[in-house]
Amino acid sequence: MISENEFLAELQAAISANRITLPTLPEVALRVRDAVEKDSATAQQVADMVATDAALSTRLLQVANSPLYRGRVPIESIQMAITRLGNRMVRSLVISLAMKQIFQATSDALDKRLRMIWEDSVQIAAISRVIAQSVPHLDKEQAMLAGLIHNIGSLPILTMAENYPELIKDEKLLDQFVENLNPIIGKQILQEWDFPETLVRVPEHHQDLGYDGGPEADYIDIVLVARLQILDQSHAAVLADWSNIPSFMKVGIAPEVEVINIEGVAEDVDEVKQAFL
Repeated sequence: MISENEFLAELQAAISANRITLPTLPEVALRVRDAVEKDSATAQQVADMVATDAALSTRLLQVANSPLYRGRVPIESIQMAITRLGNRMVRSLVISLAMKQIFQATSDALDKRLRMIWEDSVQIAAISRVIAQSVPHLDKEQAMLAGLIHNIGSLPILTMAENYPELIKDEKLLDQFVENLNPIIGKQILQEWDFPETLVRVPEHHQDLGYDGGPEADYIDIVLVARLQILDQSHAAVLADWSNIPSFMKVGIAPEVEVINIEGVAEDVDEVKQAFL
């Protein structure tokens, strides 16, 4: 059986030699992101970019009309959606929707596992969005995106694992490989995507219960707390003393509180899940 260090070395070598390619965002998502970051794009210009991808256009309209964002007037065009939601929210949504396209299995062996990872990511993204609503200096849509991308490193790890049938059969060991190596590969992918440092560091640190990035909460704190809310009760992180985790105090949630039980949270989480699952 291959060791974790040997597997990581093989994976890094395969990435360097282009035998395994890192996931790439669709061109339209990159164009929308770059245009919005320059603060010069109009709603019509962003709409024209989104309209070049029929699947993305359809999904954006569906999300804009979902309970998560719906207003009193139905949204019937991409430009209407962008005008209502705002460019920055659309940027996060476009990247978020593109993420679902990336989490597509290349084989039956990976299909179930990737689906589980994506569903966990959406759940964490939904809880992250809820938590961020109570943290004034953070953006709830950016927090949702942070939740969706925290596990992005699992994709090439699982692709590589297909070369090792004995690893694929050992689900517990494969889970351990994914959890331990995702911070390294996830950071690498987000750097390739030219994401801001505030998001690049999310895969790298979201499992670090002692993480302390400064006096104010950041997106790592949000995702870290959200992830702890959904972990299996036998996970080592669940068995740790949460009262010593700095992130809880920064996001303003007591360690013993179950976020999903706060009034209205379950409905908000379900709406995010409906939009992305």
